[in-house]
Amino acid sequence: MAALRRKFGEDYQVVNTTNRAPSFSAQVKKKRQRFVEKNGRCNVQHGNLGGETSRYLSDLFTTLVDLKWRWNLLIFILTYTVAWLVMASMWWIIAYIRGDLYRRHDASYTPCVANVYNFPSAFLFFIETEATIGYGHRYITEKCPEGIILFLFQSLLGSIVDAFLIGCMFIKMSQPKKRAETLMFSQDAVISQRDGKLCLMFRVGNLRNSHMVSAQIRCKVIKSRQTPEGEFLPLDQCELDVGFGTGADQLFLVSPLTICHEINTKSPFFDLSQRSLTNEQFEIVVILEGIVETTGEPSCFM
Repeated sequence: MAALRRKFGEDYQVVNTTNRAPSFSAQVKKKRQRFVEKNGRCNVQHGNLGGETSRYLSDLFTTLVDLKWRWNLLIFILTYTVAWLVMASMWWIIAYIRGDLYRRHDASYTPCVANVYNFPSAFLFFIETEATIGYGHRYITEKCPEGIILFLFQSLLGSIVDAFLIGCMFIKMSQPKKRAETLMFSQDAVISQRDGKLCLMFRVGNLRNSHMVSAQIRCKVIKSRQTPEGEFLPLDQCELDVGFGTGADQLFLVSPLTICHEINTKSPFFDLSQRSLTNEQFEIVVILEGIVETTGEPSCFM
């Protein structure tokens, strides 16, 4: 006990679970804006980059996946609606130019598309063709080469649009973001003794029966500091050792585990007392990486 007090100062109090609770009362902290929220969302906004919109559009697929669900659904519906109307209009234009709209009662005349005499019938023909329904009432005749070319173009365009949009929706649905809802972290971290050493500890647990394969945990301390050269680093990141050398960072989350960081000479908390630790402006970000057993997708939770 005396050795600990000489090392860490009188402000630290050794926690013993067998005795009564510590005599000091925790100070009420004012809630301040976090660098990373509890749900893993980063409160970072980039500015003054130049050409930011073009950079996002150059990676359009990832941009669509990152959008919120309401915007994804809106783009999904609008893309198909516009594509359907445009292609149906092209079939109607072909029928209009060939004069098929005015010769529906001429039995000796062979139209480009049988039984297409107005825009609604052209729209229904396109839907039947695109969805491969094939009722048989409307069909392309061999007397219409421009219709055959348009049909080939429609098939290629439909395949591209389906692959792009459906692939985007599938990847978005398979993202393991909601998996973090069943990974529980302790609300508070504590500093106490373990195995005769002063340690920073918190707990993590998995509520689901499905395991996190190859789960690994890392911790970052984000705080501002000034270098000996006078450079100010507003969001400097420092690694917290939670068992990298011993393999304790490799987790088997069958039951809740206590993650332990030893406060030694290499720890960023070594020179802090209880009072300075309370007043210090820093944030600890916990990163849990692993593979979701049910989907096989690699995941990262904060």
